[in-house]
Order: sequence, then C-alpha cells, then structure tokens
Amino acid sequence: MKNLIIILITLLFSFGYSQENKSNFTLQEAIDYALENNRNAKNAALDIEAAVKQKWETTATGLPQLNATVDYQNALKRNVFVFGDQTIEAGPKQSLTATATLSQLLFDGSYLVGLQSAKVFLEISKNAKEKTDLEIRKAVIDAYGNILLAEESLKILERNITVLEKNLFDITKIYENGLEEEESVEQLKITLSGVKSNMSNVKRLRDLAYQMFNLTIGKDINAKTELTENLELLTAQNISLSLLESKNDVTNTIDYKIANNDKTAKELLVKLEKSKGLPRLSAFLNGGYVANRESFNFTNTGEKWFGSSLFGVSLNVPIFSSGMRKAATQRAKINLEKAEINLTETEQQLKLQIASAKSDYQFAIEDYENKKENLDLAERIEKKNQTKFFEGIATSFELRQAQTQLYQAQNELLQTMLDVISKKAALETVLNDTSKN
Repeated sequence: MKNLIIILITLLFSFGYSQENKSNFTLQEAIDYALENNRNAKNAALDIEAAVKQKWETTATGLPQLNATVDYQNALKRNVFVFGDQTIEAGPKQSLTATATLSQLLFDGSYLVGLQSAKVFLEISKNAKEKTDLEIRKAVIDAYGNILLAEESLKILERNITVLEKNLFDITKIYENGLEEEESVEQLKITLSGVKSNMSNVKRLRDLAYQMFNLTIGKDINAKTELTENLELLTAQNISLSLLESKNDVTNTIDYKIANNDKTAKELLVKLEKSKGLPRLSAFLNGGYVANRESFNFTNTGEKWFGSSLFGVSLNVPIFSSGMRKAATQRAKINLEKAEINLTETEQQLKLQIASAKSDYQFAIEDYENKKENLDLAERIEKKNQTKFFEGIATSFELRQAQTQLYQAQNELLQTMLDVISKKAALETVLNDTSKN
C-alpha cells in the first residue's frame, strides 16, 4: 500500500512537471497553454476574482454590521468644582467603557444601485478577460505561423543553395575547359551569395520568432520549444469557406459587448444620482458596560460594572441641495447619451470590420491558390532555362532571371500560406468565433 501511494504521488508530480515544462506544441496546445500561462491572461483572471470580491464587498454594506469599542481613560488631573472655600474633584480617576453596536441598513436607494453596479462590473471584467483571450489566441496563431514560415523558408533556401552550388561547380568546370565565359560563373556566384545572405537573415528571424512565441505563451523567451505542425498542413486546415458564410451578428462580438457594458454602467450612474434624493433609513442596537475606579483594578470581580443599552432608528431625508443633485443627474444623462452614440458607432464599425475581414480572408485563400500555380510555372521555367543554359542555348543572365523569379514565387507562396492562417484568425477574432471550422 505504501509503495502504491509513492507511485501515485510520483506520477502526479511527473504529470504536473511535464505540463509546466512542456516544450512540444501543436497550434491548439500552444493556444491552450497560453490561455493558462500568458501574463496578460493571468492578470485578466485576477481582475475577475477582484470583481467577485468587490461584488460581495458591496453586498455586505447592506447586511448587519457589528462593531465593538473599548475606551480607557486616566484622568491625570481631574476637573475641580469650587463651592465657597471647598474644592471638589469631579469624575473618576480611571474609567473603562466597553460597547457593542449592531447596525442594519433598512433602505438606501444608492445601495440598490450599487448592487446592480457590482454585477455590471463583474460582467465588464469577464468581457475584458474574453477580449484578452481572443487577442492572445490571435497572437499565438501569428507567432506559431511566423516560426513555421521561417522554418519552411530555411528548407527551401537550403535546397536552392544545394542546386546553385552544383550549378556553380559544373559551370566552373566548363569555364576552366574554355567552353564558357567567366560572366556565367560570376552570375551564379552573385545569385548564390544573395541566397546565402538571405538564409543568414532568415535564421536570425527564426530565432526572434521563437522568442516571440515563448513570450506570447508565457514561457521564458529562451526556452527550448518545438512545433509539431507544418505550414502546408496548417494552411489546408485553415481554409474554411463556411466561415465566409457566417452571419454578421455584431451583438455576439466582444467589442459590442464591452460598448454595451459601458452604456449599462452609464444608465446605473443616472439611477445613482437620482437615488441620492431618496431617504436613507437605518436602525441600530447598542449595548455596553462602564466601570469607574480610583486605581487600575478593572479585573477585580468584586467591583461593579454598570450596563446600558440603546435602540434607535435613523432617517435621513435630503431636502435641498441648491441644484447640486439636479446638475449631477443631468451630467450623468449626458454621459449616457454619449455611451448610446458610442454603442451605435461601435455597431457600425464592427459591421465594416467583419466585412473587411471576410474580404481579406477570401482574398488570402484565392491568392494562395494563385501563388501555388505561379510556383509550378516558375519551377518549370527555371528548369527549362537551366537545361538551355547548360546546352548553350540560354545566357547566364536569362538563367539568373528565371532563378530570381522562382525564389520570388517561393517566398510569395509561403507568405500567402501565412496570410491564410493569419486572416482566418483575424476574422475569428472580430466575430468572436473560436470554434473549430
């Protein structure tokens, strides 16, 4: 039994350790990890916890309150009353008073509004967390895609360098045998040098992309991480025509919810200012004991303590404020009107953003298909020119043009693959749609 407990503890520890130090990520695993470990996500979650506590803090102000006080007084020099030739010291030398007061709010208009405001504040915090999560999700997708783009670029550049080095070797041998001009060798050297320089730059960009990815998901920027998906497969998974046909329901978007929260908050501020003109009613029950002594012997059970108790009700009725409450209410109404205008403006902007995001996403898909065809053509053209060049039909300049065109087509295709992933994430973000389409 003891050995079984040790094994279970070890397995649980290992599981927790492996989760915390996870280094291999699919895209969805990276998103899930970031939503738990990204620092902004953590702060947004803490804001919700704080809002929950504030809601209870507001609620508790209307519940029974019990307070106790203990007062000790030592008359270093007592007051003296003079009667003719006689002087009499007034009051005890020492006194100790202990009281407890139970109070209860019976009616307060601002308290009722405060309860509603606390609920709205909690909703605002939840919506802020939702917006933060959406932004983190998009940032993770972009960072993940940038790494895959860099890795795929390096693979293509390595293949291109291998081909160029072979071509340069072959043409150099031909030149040394006097069958080719020196310019052909120089043209290939220029092309090879440019590709190698580009490769060095891409390596640096890849390292930065990994650091950005680690920062986004909440790991140390220098942590060793590995992505388990490839760019081509991820691009295919992110082509979703059904997303283009989704309804433009702006009320489901997080920005609309936040703008509506602001309008609701402004409505409550109007209610709050109006409630300040209502009466405030509260009740209290007070009880206590007092002891007077000539010396500090309050622990002596033989001495007397005198008790007292009091019950009361307090009614506070606002009557005249020289127009202050009226002005405050009017100001709150103005702010409410502004919030309503902002909500309408947000709704219109969101409709435009959704339409624009759909257009960008559709273009990204179309451009990707177009760039795939262009790459096939560029590869065939480069291969033909390479054959013609070594057969002496094409010049080195024509070969270099074909190679440059091929490299451009390769880069453009990779960029369109990244655009498909990124534009889909942007559309999902504005639609507040993170379902797997």
